[in-house]
Amino acid sequence: MRIEVIQGVLLPFLGTILGAGCVFFMRGGLRPMLQRALTGFAAGVMVAASIWSLLVPAMEQAADMGQPAFLPAVLGFWLGILFLLALDRTVPHLHQDSSQPEGLHAQLKRTTMLVLAVTLHNIPEGMAVGAVLAGWAAGEQTISLAGALALSIGIAIQNFPEGAIISMPLRGAGTRRRRAFLYGVLSGAVEPIAALLTIWAAGLILPALPYLLSFAAGAMVYVVVEELVPEASAGAHSNLGTLFFAFGFTLMLWLDVALG
Repeated sequence: MRIEVIQGVLLPFLGTILGAGCVFFMRGGLRPMLQRALTGFAAGVMVAASIWSLLVPAMEQAADMGQPAFLPAVLGFWLGILFLLALDRTVPHLHQDSSQPEGLHAQLKRTTMLVLAVTLHNIPEGMAVGAVLAGWAAGEQTISLAGALALSIGIAIQNFPEGAIISMPLRGAGTRRRRAFLYGVLSGAVEPIAALLTIWAAGLILPALPYLLSFAAGAMVYVVVEELVPEASAGAHSNLGTLFFAFGFTLMLWLDVALG
């Protein structure tokens, strides 16, 4: 496996590790306004990545293959939505600031279900990175190495607050620093695994790459609409989540255009 692919796979995980490490030099939990801002930022990055790093290259590749450009984008997108819907309904998990678990009933600790909630929306991020890196490794002209790394960097940047969003509230609830850090790291460990599995699948059926790109986009948009946007808007009325959504969106757009 090329060194560039390994770097691209590990960069987002590094962002999670660094974010979880905030627990060692910050006290208490995250303030609600800061958590809204970070969640809105993550949502903006994911929406921009879904469009410019995934759906647009998927349509361009489909056109180059002689297929209707919209076909893999629509089908793959809906498959990604339904895949995350199925996970959301089956995997037991608990969102921050919620007392009602989701998914199948299971006798799991609150901490475990909080980690599973973040793990669920890290799966599509890993798939997105894997699909783009697979396209570059296969020589797709619509995907450059700089563009693939731009996606990895963008996901790593938004993973930083995600790592903190897991570890800091756990620390504020009384969990030891090292254990809170470990839970934050574990929440992001699924990303490199999902990325590698996607690269492997794309290598087996390269013509399906546009569908894999769109699949990852659909899964990411599901997470944004179902989880991140409501969390960024929760509580007393504030425009902070919206403003940071716009900041994350334009930052990812800049990265994709400038480096892609």
